[in-house]
Amino acid sequence: MAAPVARPQELDEETLQRLMFRKALARKKRKEREAAGEIRELNITAMMDMMTIILVFLLKSYAASAISLTQSEDVKPPISSTRSVPKDTVAVTITPRDILVGDRVVVQLENGQIPAAMLQGRLVRPLDQALRREVDKLKQIAARNPAAPFSHELSIIGDKRIPYDLLLTVLYTAGQAELENYRFVVLQKGESSEG
Repeated sequence: MAAPVARPQELDEETLQRLMFRKALARKKRKEREAAGEIRELNITAMMDMMTIILVFLLKSYAASAISLTQSEDVKPPISSTRSVPKDTVAVTITPRDILVGDRVVVQLENGQIPAAMLQGRLVRPLDQALRREVDKLKQIAARNPAAPFSHELSIIGDKRIPYDLLLTVLYTAGQAELENYRFVVLQKGESSEG
């Protein structure tokens, strides 16, 4: 008797399981490829980073004026009709009692004059040291950030009654500290009722 010959239609159990496994594997891979294009969940860390960057940008660009000027009885700037916007520079405030760099008092005046012990010719030593520190900071920022170059600018916030000689001494000292371009901060007409 001859051995039975397997027909192509009749597959054994093992071959049938292999074919079913391959089909299931192919189906699974196809579903994975389709699902790869879908976003199932959001990465909250990346979104928080993005929102922080946007917030910092908006806060930085929101500043309406680069110079903050607090009104006091000691400092009454002159009034002008200028329309130019103040820039972010080193600010020196001259009151009848003090000279400040930023918000820090560097010289206390005696009867509206700089004490002779602080003068070296026309140079005010404590003011010169404070301005040089500010210039060094601005130069370091400019070295790291080409978008913020060092402009050699100084903003003078002064009372309208300060003596001219005192103003010249401050400007001379600022010039020695590489701040040769200066601007006077004034109030626009309409901001103050005093003339």
